[in-house]
Amino acid sequence: MSTHSFQIEVPDTVIARARRGEVAAFEQIYRAFERPAYTLALRLTADAELARDVVHDAMLRVFDRVRQFRGDAPFWGWLRQIVLNEALMRLRRGRALTFEDVPDDETLPSDAPAPWLHADTRLLEGALARLPAMTRSVIWLYHVEGYTHVEIAQMTGMTTSFSKSQLARGTARLRQLLQPTAEVAPCLTVPA
Repeated sequence: MSTHSFQIEVPDTVIARARRGEVAAFEQIYRAFERPAYTLALRLTADAELARDVVHDAMLRVFDRVRQFRGDAPFWGWLRQIVLNEALMRLRRGRALTFEDVPDDETLPSDAPAPWLHADTRLLEGALARLPAMTRSVIWLYHVEGYTHVEIAQMTGMTTSFSKSQLARGTARLRQLLQPTAEVAPCLTVPA
């Protein structure tokens, strides 16, 4: 998986205090992880209000389940997975999960460069925001987080084929959206 700001070491003493229910320890954990949790949730949902709700509910789960943290992996990874699961759960319940504007049989040349390699950051963020939430999440999980299609299928509650098709469709859509002179039709969504 990628390296980013979520990799915050939490002292064992703070975790122990949180397990005992000390509010000050919870506040310390919340303050340390609020920004990276929000950033991850926003990347997956592309909705500031929904991202705030994801962080709120994920942190409540962290505080509720801190006694279940076994310590066999870094605390930040455990907390990050809770945020990720909460965001994906919200997306599964969302209105526009996927799009159907790219045929299933479309294949991309194996030597075709990823559409974002030479894209301006602002344009890329705008293009990603135009993708349906689940499609954008699959792209993020696969390319940025480094998850496999099997792992993405497990996390989203969908099939491996779904993950693969959304990655292919999302990549094709990004290619269209990042072409400087292309006229692009709006995304079609499938109601939940």
